[in-house]
Amino acid sequence: MSKLNAYSIYLILRGADSFIRSMIYIGIAVYYIQTVGMNPLELVLIGTTIEITIFLFEIPTGVVADTFSRKYSVILGLFLCGVCFVLESLLPFFLAIVLAEVIRGVGETFISGALDAWIADEIGPERVGRAFLRASQIGQVSGVLGTFVAAGLSLFALNIPVLLGGIALIGLSIFLLFSMPENGFKPVPRGERNSWQAMGHTFGSGLKVVRSSRWVLTILLIGAVFGAFSEGYDRLWEARFLKGFTFPELWGLNPVGWFALFGLVGMFLSMIVTEVFRRSLDTNNHTAVARALLIINTLLIGSIAAFALAGNLWIAVGAFWILSLLRSINGPLYSAWLNQNLDSASRATVLSMGSQFDALGQLVGGPIIGLVALNFSIPMGLLVSGLILSPVLLLYLRTLRRDDQTSSLGVETNQ
Repeated sequence: MSKLNAYSIYLILRGADSFIRSMIYIGIAVYYIQTVGMNPLELVLIGTTIEITIFLFEIPTGVVADTFSRKYSVILGLFLCGVCFVLESLLPFFLAIVLAEVIRGVGETFISGALDAWIADEIGPERVGRAFLRASQIGQVSGVLGTFVAAGLSLFALNIPVLLGGIALIGLSIFLLFSMPENGFKPVPRGERNSWQAMGHTFGSGLKVVRSSRWVLTILLIGAVFGAFSEGYDRLWEARFLKGFTFPELWGLNPVGWFALFGLVGMFLSMIVTEVFRRSLDTNNHTAVARALLIINTLLIGSIAAFALAGNLWIAVGAFWILSLLRSINGPLYSAWLNQNLDSASRATVLSMGSQFDALGQLVGGPIIGLVALNFSIPMGLLVSGLILSPVLLLYLRTLRRDDQTSSLGVETNQ
């Protein structure tokens, strides 16, 4: 097939995947809580299961992609994710869902990295940036459509969006089996295929960079703390609404429909605020970005406290929207800040370590927050997640203080 066909298939894949996963994810927590009957700790442990699986299988699945085929790695990954959701929809038991999530974790690692590497091989690095941007735009639109389809399907049964989404992922993998080209892939030479050895070398190189730079270590620690906070919040926000409030009667909306509506409004708010930051903030200025991140995380802690303690549905919704838009700004700014402190030779290594720090933070923080929510209350678990996030303020203040000291000596801070 031609390069144009590969580009088109990539856009179809990304758009379809975004549609399907939005259809699944918008209501799956409601399914977990209302149909499966999961408690707060079990909700968090689902996320912990995924993180452990990804941590363990990232390397061996990378061997498959680099040694055999990026195309078949992506196809297998989508197929396994589809199997996971079909099993979850048909077996509403906690243990069955944990085992299904292990399957999904393996599937996600087959997709991770392989998809981007495939399209870069097929259309060339000079076109891949534009492909990523276009795919992101298509994914945003298709994702919104997926949430509303899920809201409609959930009126019949909460497991239907999950079941149909799983079947659709399997169908997408079969479509790609016959339509996805792979003309640009060049397998790694046999003598360089020891990915465990390569990972050890990468980790050692990254460790040297971290040890030699307090800036980078501080940023990675912030990532770990944020990961610990986010895992608990991401697993409990739906439960906070479902257990703490009664949704009003409007247009026959069930909780999934309300979450779709909340998400749509939150998406538009985030787009507006992100554009304001893009126009007004110099993301190449180390001190300016650090100061913005300090303010954003301070507001995040206040917002999650408001969300946890809200006694009124609409106050909780307002706090939820603020949380959503703050997080949508925090992610890109944090990534820009991390990249400022890296030279090209060590960038990939340290970014990889950043993902590991985030995963480890989620592994540690998630179960702690889940236990608090189980033994005390969901609002208390959310308050603890805000408390876990609070050390990042000290880390940002420390960075800004060092910036001020460095500036007073006439030294460039963007290092």
